Parts: sequence; structure tokens; C-alpha cells
Amino acid sequence: MGATATLSTSDLSVAPGGDVTCQVVVRNAGELVDQFTIDVVGEASSWSHAEPAVVNLNPGESAPVLIRFAPPREPGVHAGTVPFGVRVISREDPNGSVVEEGVVTVGAFTDVAAELVPAKAEGARRAKFEVAVDNVGNSPTLLRLRAVDPEDELDFRLDRADIALPPGTTAFVRLRAKPRRRFLRGEPKRLPFQVEITPEHGDTLITQGTMVQRPLLPRWVLPLLIALLLVAGALVALWFTVLAPAVKTAAREAVRQESQEIKDRADQAASAAGAAKDESKQAAANAGQALDALGIKPGDTAATPTLPKPAESGEPVTFRIDVTAPIVANTGSFTEVTFTPPDDKKTFLIKDVFFENAKGDTGTAQLVRDAAGTRSTIRVIGLGNFRDRDEHFQEPLRFQPGEKIVFRVSCQNPQPKGSCTPSVVLNGRSG
Repeated sequence: MGATATLSTSDLSVAPGGDVTCQVVVRNAGELVDQFTIDVVGEASSWSHAEPAVVNLNPGESAPVLIRFAPPREPGVHAGTVPFGVRVISREDPNGSVVEEGVVTVGAFTDVAAELVPAKAEGARRAKFEVAVDNVGNSPTLLRLRAVDPEDELDFRLDRADIALPPGTTAFVRLRAKPRRRFLRGEPKRLPFQVEITPEHGDTLITQGTMVQRPLLPRWVLPLLIALLLVAGALVALWFTVLAPAVKTAAREAVRQESQEIKDRADQAASAAGAAKDESKQAAANAGQALDALGIKPGDTAATPTLPKPAESGEPVTFRIDVTAPIVANTGSFTEVTFTPPDDKKTFLIKDVFFENAKGDTGTAQLVRDAAGTRSTIRVIGLGNFRDRDEHFQEPLRFQPGEKIVFRVSCQNPQPKGSCTPSVVLNGRSG
């Protein structure tokens, strides 16, 4: 057995910034001359120490050691009970070291700091500030904020009036000051005010602020209006003295030239009409000669052949392609579905294409022709631009035998919306 230790007391109290001591009696319980190191372990170790920290003892000899606790007046040392241990370490017999435990109660103190940021702000209708409140005490505190001005010329609105601050923390409270009366012109007015911060325990803290109220009309507005009026007057005078006569002369010349051009075109049209009349008479004479040659008299409708209307050839066909495309971040990444016409020996003429986007997905859709591995894009559309979209082709899309139709989709939906599910329907005839 290396050592024994006995505390004079295991329950202490101390105020932040002060100190308190107790005594531990260290005894050499071994059979050899030994050296003992004494220290404090636990949360109190940073603000406590032993005096002396090392003692040398003969077998059976004892020595008193003073343990001093001195917590600083800082928010990092919280108020309340702090367990500690006094450790005695034997150099000759480390396994014979001992620890005696106790509790030190740290007293509470309240300390609050406050600052108004900015201390001065300008505005014609309102000004914005922020109250920064620091709890630099070692215990939680409740605070109440109130803004007042001595001349009763401002209305205030605090983001919150009551706050609870743990030790060592800061709170920011927004404050808006609004003048009760406004003015159009004149010099800016200084409107001082105060913000009172009252803790649950302790004195009220006051911080000063100023709102500089500007006029509603800036100083440069009136000179600018006068300058604009002068410029407008100069432009009016310029118009009536220089520009208007020039414009009238140019207008008369333009009307004269346009009238001459109209007359020339009318003459040309009359000449063309006469030529057309002569050609019409010649065509009628030629038609009469042709009918005489065929033995058909003019006005004989029975002899006029009726030509049948050309009918559309092939059978009607309708194809539908559906795509379920997952969300991708890369707009160049596509999910595609390839459609192969059922009869690879026919030509398909597609006249109508219907795009459907019932969910209102976001992304890009492409309609592509695949001819033996060679692809060409037919149509590119943005999904966010439509729900239902019909397209009619005057000249049908012609798909030769063996060609495939590919519907490609790149989906950029927001995550909660899920995958894109557009579709395309193609109507036409088989050739």
C-alpha cells in the first residue's frame, strides 16, 4: 500500500473571482521512503491546485497539503455544484495511489452587455437596427427589452421583447424605428432614442441610438425637375422653329413621290389587264377549235369527263410511346424508349404528333429517327412549356421500312415530385 489521503472537508463553496481552500493529509503507508504528487481531477482541475504539489515522506510519516479552488469570474465556469477529486500518486508504488472526492459549489453572478448596431441609421420612412445582447455571467438570465425616445417622435417595433440567455451566449433582436411625422423638404432631423435591457436580477442596462430622418424628396429632385423643364422648353422651341417645317416639307415630297409611284403601278396594271384580255380571247378561240376537233359542242356538259378525287392510300395507324425517366442532374443524360413499327415492310407516313405531359414535369423531350443506327432529331421540346401539345405536319414524316422511332427524356423534376412520365402519340397511315 503506497499512500492514504484524508480531506479536511468534502463540501466547499466559493464565489467566482474568489477562492476557498481545504486540507488533505497525505500519509506514507508503504515501507520505503516515497515521493507523492498531489493534484486535482475533474471539472475544477483548471482553476485549482495543490500547495505543495509534491511531498517526500518516510514510511508512516504524514504531511498536510493545501488545496486551493479559485474559479474565475467568467461565463465558462457555470454556477452550481462541481465534483472534484484530490489524487495522490506514489512514485514507488503507482498502484497504491489514492483519490479523495468532494464537491465545490460555485456561486452565481449576473453580467449583461448590450450594443445597438448601427448606433445611427438614416431613412425617410423608417430605419432598421439590431440589438446585440451578451450574457457574460455564469448563470442563465431572463431579459426584457424596451425602446423609448424622450421626444415621443418615433414608433418602435422589436422582433421580440423577452429573451432567455444561457451563460456565454449572445442574442440579436431586430428593431425598426418609424417617425410619426414626415416632411417633403428640408434639413435631416436627428431623433435620439434609448433601448432599455432589464435583467431578471440586476440593474437595467441602457444603450443609445439615433435615427436621422431624411426628407421624402431628396435635394437633387427640384434642380433636376427645373433642368428637365428647361430641356423640354428648348425641345419644343426647336420643334416649332426647325424640325416641324422640315418634317412638313419631307412629308409633302414623300406624298408626291408615293402618288407618282401609285400612278405608274396603275398604268402597268392596266397594260397587264389588256394583255390578259387578249390572251383570254385567244385561249377561248383555241378551246373552240379543240372542241370542234373532238366533235363536242360548247355547252354540252354530258361530254365533260368527271375526274375522281384522289384517295389517301394505306391503312390508318396510331402508335403510343410512354417513358418513365428518373430525375438526373445532368441535362445531357436521357432515358429513351425505342419503338419498332410492327410491319417492317411498310412505309409509315406520320401526319399528327401529340405530346402529353399530364403531371407538368420539368425537363427536355426529344423525338428521334433511328435509321440502321444513324440517328436524326425530329423534334425537341421543353416539358415545362406544355401539358398537352398537338403538332400537325403538312408534309408527313416518312419512316421507311426498318426505321425506328426513339422517344428520349431528360428529367429535371424537383426531388419531391419524382420521375417524369411524358408520352407521345403518332397518327398516320401505312404505305
